[in-house]
Amino acid sequence: MKIILNQDVSKVGKKYEVKNVADGHALNFLIPRGLAVAATVGALKKLEIARTMVAVEKKVQEDLLLKNLKSLDGAKIEIAEKANDKGHLFAGLHKEQIIPEIKKQTGFDVLPEFLILEKPIKEIGEQTIEIKVQDKTVKFVVVVKGV
Repeated sequence: MKIILNQDVSKVGKKYEVKNVADGHALNFLIPRGLAVAATVGALKKLEIARTMVAVEKKVQEDLLLKNLKSLDGAKIEIAEKANDKGHLFAGLHKEQIIPEIKKQTGFDVLPEFLILEKPIKEIGEQTIEIKVQDKTVKFVVVVKGV
């Protein structure tokens, strides 16, 4: 059965992909949980509109970030996290925790694919992180403080 995924589903595919899956898996698991819809002609038209909207929104966000990239250069973002006596964080800081702090402290919305973080931050201190949009790269500092 052909389906359109409404969100990322492990071992099946990513959001907005059209996939062929077993009828039982689609009818008993994916569609009832809202993870997918049947790939009808109308649904495929809606899919193209949604893909276009996402692409336009991403382009607008990218252009806006590109214009304001200079103001992020050298900025310091402070984040307080729980840590032990040795300065190791109980849970590593991932892009998903850093991006809301960037928005809160600077007002800029950064998409996860623009933030370059090779591995999660696991210690208290300063870390230099890059944001790369198109061919421009900006570095800023994340200051992690223990709580």
